[in-house]
Amino acid sequence: QVSLVESGGGLVQAGGSLRLSCAASGGTFFINNMGWFRQAPGKEREFVADIAWRGLMRTTYGDSVKGRFTISRDSGKNTVYLEMNNLNPEDTALYYCAARSIQSAQYNVWGQGTQVTVSS
Repeated sequence: QVSLVESGGGLVQAGGSLRLSCAASGGTFFINNMGWFRQAPGKEREFVADIAWRGLMRTTYGDSVKGRFTISRDSGKNTVYLEMNNLNPEDTALYYCAARSIQSAQYNVWGQGTQVTVSS
């Protein structure tokens, strides 16, 4: 069973940067994709970015973060990163790491979330 632990959230001023990390453990062999999602108070969960777990680092991004956020992975450390630049208050949310297993069409393993707060 895969487990995910996020870290790196915090408080930052508008225009600043943060890097989130997500460490995977357990059945990582069965992971197909890793992704980041976020949810702000009173809003629906939003897709941020995802990356293929093996092979070519194929990535996709949500429209609201394109050009500002970068997802990457370190396969040796079973860790996925989300580099967030030029943050603005609209990026304030609880950020979740998620994994999609080979057998699943949807993200089916979730971390506990890490809070990102951007002050104006």
